[in-house]
Amino acid sequence: MTNTALTPRFEEALTYAARLHAGQTRKKTERPYVGHLLGVASLVLQYGATEDEAIGALLHDAVEDQGGRPRLEEIRAKYGDRVAAIVEGCTDSFEQDAARKPPWRVRKEHYIAHVRTAPHSVKLVSAADKVHNAREILADVRINGGEIWSRFKGGRDGSLWYYRALVGAFGDGWSHPLVDELDRTVTELEALAR
Repeated sequence: MTNTALTPRFEEALTYAARLHAGQTRKKTERPYVGHLLGVASLVLQYGATEDEAIGALLHDAVEDQGGRPRLEEIRAKYGDRVAAIVEGCTDSFEQDAARKPPWRVRKEHYIAHVRTAPHSVKLVSAADKVHNAREILADVRINGGEIWSRFKGGRDGSLWYYRALVGAFGDGWSHPLVDELDRTVTELEALAR
């Protein structure tokens, strides 16, 4: 693992991400969205991320949730091509109008195919994102039961399919502790869904 010294550039990206997602909460909760961004950044740093990968983790949802392609170009101008490539690689739709996005299942199938061959930096940030999401879902199921699945477009069955498919896609040619953690978390979610 590398020892990444974070510079003021990371701090600026953290502030930028917090401003972009200000007022946004996790799906149908009152939890500030920035908590997710911090969780994903923490996971990538735990596994030796570069500063660019850590910044990509902070900004991984900025394009999808907060501005589409214009936001991606702003990120590229502020943080460079490597960060922009990570954010772009973690984005399943650039469309900001929900009515114009491709159907959920189509987007997820495309994303699964994409991560199979994505560069290491994209896999690292995406896997950390999915681990953080799955852990949060698991905690919510333990506390609130199965009704939490109604928050998600894929519902219980679609969401479990997606996360299980991601375990396979990430694990295809890439061995990493985050894949193992995602597998364990999804296995527990599947057991609770029975």
